Amino acid sequence: MDFKNKFRGSRSKLWQGLLAGMIGVVFALVFFLPGLLDRWEAKTWDWRVNILATPSPATPKIRLILLDQNSLDWAKDENGLSWPWPREVYSTIIQFCKRAGAKSLAFDVLFTEPSKYGVADDQAFASEMRGFKSFVGAVFLSKTAGSEKRWPAFAPAPALNVQGLDLWLTDTGHDAFLRASFPVAEISSAAGLLANVHLSPDADSVYRRAALFEVFDGKILPSLALASYWTTKPDTSLKIYPGSFLLGDRAIPIDASGKAILNFRGPSGTHKAYSAASVIQSELRLQNGETPVIKNLEEFKDAYVFFGFSAPGLFDLRPTPVSGVYPGVEISATMLDNLLANDFIRPVPLALVVVITLIIVLLAGMATSWVSGIFKSVLVYAFFISAPVVLCLIAYRLGFWLPLVVQEAGVAVTLFSAGLIYYTTEGRQKTYIKSAFKQYLSPAVIEQLIQNPERLKLGGERRMLSIFFSDLEGFTSISEGLDPEALTNLLNVYLTAMTDIIHEEGGTVDKYEGDAIIAFWNAPISQPDHAVRCVRAVLNCQAKLALMRPVLRESVGRDLKMRIGVNTGYAVVGNMGSHSRFDYTMIGDAVNLAARLEGINKQFGTYTLLSQATIEHMAGAFPVREISRVAVVGRKEPVVVYEPMLTESIDTQKQKIMLQFAEALALFYRGDFTQARELFSVITDEDAVAKAYVAKCDELIADPPKNWQGVWVVTTK
Repeated sequence: MDFKNKFRGSRSKLWQGLLAGMIGVVFALVFFLPGLLDRWEAKTWDWRVNILATPSPATPKIRLILLDQNSLDWAKDENGLSWPWPREVYSTIIQFCKRAGAKSLAFDVLFTEPSKYGVADDQAFASEMRGFKSFVGAVFLSKTAGSEKRWPAFAPAPALNVQGLDLWLTDTGHDAFLRASFPVAEISSAAGLLANVHLSPDADSVYRRAALFEVFDGKILPSLALASYWTTKPDTSLKIYPGSFLLGDRAIPIDASGKAILNFRGPSGTHKAYSAASVIQSELRLQNGETPVIKNLEEFKDAYVFFGFSAPGLFDLRPTPVSGVYPGVEISATMLDNLLANDFIRPVPLALVVVITLIIVLLAGMATSWVSGIFKSVLVYAFFISAPVVLCLIAYRLGFWLPLVVQEAGVAVTLFSAGLIYYTTEGRQKTYIKSAFKQYLSPAVIEQLIQNPERLKLGGERRMLSIFFSDLEGFTSISEGLDPEALTNLLNVYLTAMTDIIHEEGGTVDKYEGDAIIAFWNAPISQPDHAVRCVRAVLNCQAKLALMRPVLRESVGRDLKMRIGVNTGYAVVGNMGSHSRFDYTMIGDAVNLAARLEGINKQFGTYTLLSQATIEHMAGAFPVREISRVAVVGRKEPVVVYEPMLTESIDTQKQKIMLQFAEALALFYRGDFTQARELFSVITDEDAVAKAYVAKCDELIADPPKNWQGVWVVTTK
């Protein structure tokens, strides 16, 4: 009888464990299958990459040449070169790589506008490109922006032929890009192979995947990495079918959009990098028979070389699993590394994920019914909470992305359900259950995680921000005329005044970069009126600087004027950096646009520009006037920009100027440049923007554009 009761009790507990396990499985899969766990899964993946990423045998075969801040400073201080550089400077890099015996050279740089130093500069650069057999140039693809809708006659047609492409496009519904920005004709025609440099992040703005190729005008544009590989092995066959891209005998796992999961090798700098300044100096010294800065040219022999930007001011920094600030060209280097090592990360098939989750969760449920006592129960809880982590780490080492969150969610719900079932069915175990859950599901800890996650680990969150970028006009020349003490005092006075206003409006100062101020609203504290606060701070900062200007003029010798760019949009904000040092900062496309709006002021002679998104969020709190529709480098769609004003600054004369400007702008949008110029020219003495439009109209009248969309294309970052 005792045996029967014991057997019935054990069977009852087993069924209770299985019931808890089924609850966990259903809960986990209900959230996993529609993708509701993807955001958290991505974070756990980034954690795995951070602790397990290691170089491959192919890593030493790749070299980077980075145009960093030191290179910009060297070019300006030693050679008097302002940005953008003459293209003959880039020719020196090609000469160096040719001398050193590099296997291929890929430029992650767009040359979509003729050199300001004349066509001879472009021709000389193109000549050097032709002399390098495996040279890869850059094309930027977009859905909405870009000067070309068809493959231009001056650009060489790609030689790549992907078998099965048409069928794959039909099966996946993959969309081709509709527009492209090609290099100028001289450079396009000289490139051995043109490659797409457009990169798309995951939904949380982190770059974990990259497309091997894209389609434009029915032609294949390989990624910079694939082009670098293929240009050295042009006989390699290419074939594609759902789920896989065949590169010779190498099968690369891809998704429906043609993207592969990158196998990162480590933090930024894992692929050995050289500053552009050191490469240029080395080549010039070698040409003069002198000792180069880079002593060992063998470092570049038979190496795949990438050239790109890493200077913060050039805005080609992206968030990746291994770093919140990662040069875009290093993403291409990582993809090439994966191509050479043939070890892209493979996603575990969905059916297998479901089976693994089912097994581990049901085992967790049954295990809770097999043990008794607090100590044994704690061991079971600890084991099954840790088991998915260990399993996923092993999978990573084997080259697979095995989802972790779905398993942990199933296990957690199962353990909780098991405890709840036991509590309701076996009151005598109440103390045990309470003790066990107190250790692992403490309400105090959960509350702390929810309210202050940044205190526990590195990471960020995606939030809507209003972003402020400012810079003093001509500050470099001002600083050169002041001694260090006077310069420091000037900056302290100016930055203090501006910062006080930002703080008064509840803004967060991200950082100072010399005279530049970067700030944002709506983090870390939520501010529903963040756009209004930001624009009010902008107007007050400009007003304050106007009051300070006479006094500052006495010490500086000229008027200080500030350019400001403001954008509102989603960005990743949080603690970013290394485990030993990090800052509360922001990163993302919305941040890049705000920075570019600050620089775009130069185009129009304005000192403050707001994006359309900011205007929408501030809901008419301040009067504004529309300045232009601009297309900036790296943006898919044109951005409408506005100039804000204080109500009290708009008198009768100002109103007349604004009406005249608006009428002329409407004509400009319609493409009536002659009539628009006449209206703009009437107000040029009183309106700097009108003066800029007169020059633009002259340019467009002299060279009428095709397919005019009313967009002012900005070609510099």
